[in-house]
Amino acid sequence: MRKIAKQREEEGAEIDLTPMLDVVFIMLIFFIVVASFLKEAGLEINRPDDNQPQDPNDSVSIVVEIASDNQLWMENRRVDVRAVRANIQRLLAEDPEAPVTIKVAKGATTGIVADVADAAREAGQYNVSWATDKG
Repeated sequence: MRKIAKQREEEGAEIDLTPMLDVVFIMLIFFIVVASFLKEAGLEINRPDDNQPQDPNDSVSIVVEIASDNQLWMENRRVDVRAVRANIQRLLAEDPEAPVTIKVAKGATTGIVADVADAAREAGQYNVSWATDKG
């Protein structure tokens, strides 16, 4: 009699994990589906090839150079990031069709590049080109 009672106690002590695994798989599928609908905000950039010749219109465009130490240069003078928009607006007042070219040196941080691109857009120029310095 004791053997039968002990066997029943052992049988009753089992926990069925199948429903828990079903819930885990359903949650996994849910998170995969939700993650596929999320669109990350970002800036899509097509980097130019090093083999391409220099653009002949580069001399008439507004050039903002970002050095590897995040210093900004416009018209051969150092500019603060807060003054980029005002300088672009001033240059656009002289030539409203002038595109903006941002030359980025290797080592510049992404935040400063995004700030300069935003300043160009806030100044009213949406024709922004990207260039990289060799070296």
